[in-house]
Amino acid sequence: MNLTVFLVLFPLLSAGLVLLTKNRKARAWIIRVSVIVNILASIGLAVVHFAIPQVPYSIDTTLIEPIFMVLEALICVAVVFYGIKYKRIAPVVLSVVQTVCMLGYELFLKTGEHTGHYAIEVDKLSVIMALIIGIVGSLICLYAISYMEEFHKHHKEYKDKSGSFLALLFVVISAMFGIIFSNELSWMLVFWEITTLASFIFIKYTGTKEAIRNAFTALNLNLIGGAAFVGAIIILGMKFHIGDMMCLLEKADNGNIWVLLALLLLAVAGISKAAQFPFSKWLLGAMVAPTPTSALLHSSTMVKAGVFLLIKISPLLSGTMVGILVILIGALTFLFASILAIAQTDAKKTLANSTIANLGLIVACSGMGGYEALWAAIFLLIFHAIAKSLLFLCVGSIEHQTGSRDIEDMHGLIVKLPLLSLFMVIGIAGMFLAPFGMLISKWATLKAFVDAENILVVVVLVFGSAATLFYWTKWLGNIIVVLPKSEKIKHKLHRDVGATFWTLGVLTMLVCLMFPTVSKHMIVPYLTGVLGLKELVVIESGNQIIMMIMMGMIVILPLVLHFISAKDDRITSAYMGGVNAGDGRHFVDAQGNKKRMYLSNWYMPDIIDERKITFYCTMASALGLFACLAILIGGIAI
Repeated sequence: MNLTVFLVLFPLLSAGLVLLTKNRKARAWIIRVSVIVNILASIGLAVVHFAIPQVPYSIDTTLIEPIFMVLEALICVAVVFYGIKYKRIAPVVLSVVQTVCMLGYELFLKTGEHTGHYAIEVDKLSVIMALIIGIVGSLICLYAISYMEEFHKHHKEYKDKSGSFLALLFVVISAMFGIIFSNELSWMLVFWEITTLASFIFIKYTGTKEAIRNAFTALNLNLIGGAAFVGAIIILGMKFHIGDMMCLLEKADNGNIWVLLALLLLAVAGISKAAQFPFSKWLLGAMVAPTPTSALLHSSTMVKAGVFLLIKISPLLSGTMVGILVILIGALTFLFASILAIAQTDAKKTLANSTIANLGLIVACSGMGGYEALWAAIFLLIFHAIAKSLLFLCVGSIEHQTGSRDIEDMHGLIVKLPLLSLFMVIGIAGMFLAPFGMLISKWATLKAFVDAENILVVVVLVFGSAATLFYWTKWLGNIIVVLPKSEKIKHKLHRDVGATFWTLGVLTMLVCLMFPTVSKHMIVPYLTGVLGLKELVVIESGNQIIMMIMMGMIVILPLVLHFISAKDDRITSAYMGGVNAGDGRHFVDAQGNKKRMYLSNWYMPDIIDERKITFYCTMASALGLFACLAILIGGIAI
């Protein structure tokens, strides 16, 4: 159990050292050492957890409670400071009300009966999350070393605050460890709000009007989720003397209307953090921040905190009105965020909409509950974290090399930047090609809803998956098209960036190859424990063997593409019906005029109206939440 405490505290030590160290080289080495330690510690936790049966960790919470109350107050002070500085009243009101309610409950209403039996719990889901945070999150910190130097070389108009930026990355990692290990709901809330404040600081990094506006949007929407979290804690404590996650899962009766109200509030907290409709706007706005922020918020942390909470409470959501609402919001988000991704030419916005969509799948599975749905949800979480972080980081590097992150400007990238293209191909393949993990998980998701005879959601998933296939295919095609006489961009990956890319690329394929092992030893034992079921088989052994063979064959694809792109003598001019002008880029028309040949993708901006779709989806999901809340409050009043 000391490893869990170490994983929470060590990143804070790293953050302090990074912040205090002004010398860039010394700071870089502190980060490198910290990354290695974080990775080894998270792997060590997994090894220890499976070697020795773990029990929840009981400590005297009275010694630590005052520290968390001080942290709550400090977070509120920080929010109030920023609100006054930028003349924004909404976050000030939200934060003050939330903090006053929570501190009032803890100081005057909370008794020993409300306190959880165990402060820290490490189950197999926590171990999976720890590996994601410890490995993927730490690699993003490693990537950020050289990225921030390049960022400020290209953007001299922005004040260089790299030291505080890099330090804050480690603070977020510490907070995420705190969220997944905390059994006490009040402790989880404090770590939860740290990530909210950190995301605000990240997004406003450049200090532009757009960055500040988007940062406050993120802050407001996440503070609403935090306020809902506080409401759930107070209800569970006052009505049922429940103060921790274990007691909630073991003792709460989801047929009780007060419990349903608390579950709805927890679901709102999870949905807001996971950027689902009606809260999706904040994650799209986060794109103005430097790339490490996008990768960290979208892959291994922040949004994953939301779906982690929903997966934890999923057994109580299953079959309830709240669970149905969560399914509908998740399915709605998956469908329309996937459609919105089609219309994006900005690579980071495409990735952002894709993230929201895939989180929608996890949310829908969490609302469904059940063995198959949760199996799919956890695997979606794993595969998405690795592949999506690789893609975000690649886009950041491509932007530095080409000066653009427009998908159309990546035309023929396999020739211009072959190594970066290799990693992009691996990342994109990991998101949608068979038999990579995301497709396996989506297949399991579809099977879960088919078995549950939820036809409406099945139809939504089918159309959403078709949209997903469309935008990934056209992006992949853009990258791997081979243009003759293209000039390669002289580019050498920094060793930190190269280490990050190679590790994430190998992990993307390795986790796919090892998914039966991960399922058998990590996911299945967790699910059989929380659901009280005997072991069930989601994918039969015969299908697993076929997938492994396919995986072995598809690993060759990016290597072949890389080999072809490296050999100029293997690239021939396009045929163009026999009227090629000779350079492979122009043809001669019927009147003898030389015209440029260019294939452009379909984005359908005239058909896909981003503002209208976002508005109607936001309204529909918000009305659903308010309707559910009104029904529960009305039931209590009666």
